[in-house]
Amino acid sequence: MIRPAHDPDASALATILSDWVDATPWMPRLHTRAEDLAFVSSLVSAGQVMIAEHDGQPAGYLARDGEEIRHLYVARDQQGRGVGRALIDQAKSGFNELGLWCFQANSAALAFYAKHGFAEDHRTDGRDNEERLPDIRLVWHREGVAA
Repeated sequence: MIRPAHDPDASALATILSDWVDATPWMPRLHTRAEDLAFVSSLVSAGQVMIAEHDGQPAGYLARDGEEIRHLYVARDQQGRGVGRALIDQAKSGFNELGLWCFQANSAALAFYAKHGFAEDHRTDGRDNEERLPDIRLVWHREGVAA
């Protein structure tokens, strides 16, 4: 089930984000878990987050600002079960184009996005993101709609 996230969901969603940072060797930990919670809470309060649930528990979330996907994280124990696909499919509804940034080191995410129709637009050396990691701009265009 996918639904809009509400303020009480923020803690569980921030845990998904923080757990991913802690489990990803190449990702620097720049913020405390409390700061992650404050950031995710601000996204939820702004109405930018959709949550995927499994057995009534948060399985993942997608934060979108218009045509820009800002976050897509799936709980480690829910990966490979279609949660990310469901969130991406929901995000695509009503749009002809979506864009996002993905770190070049995140090969699993890059493969996931390619499988779901996102194509590389350009790369950066990481000087313009907080983590200072090289990243890739990916875009998706609805089939049959001119870019």
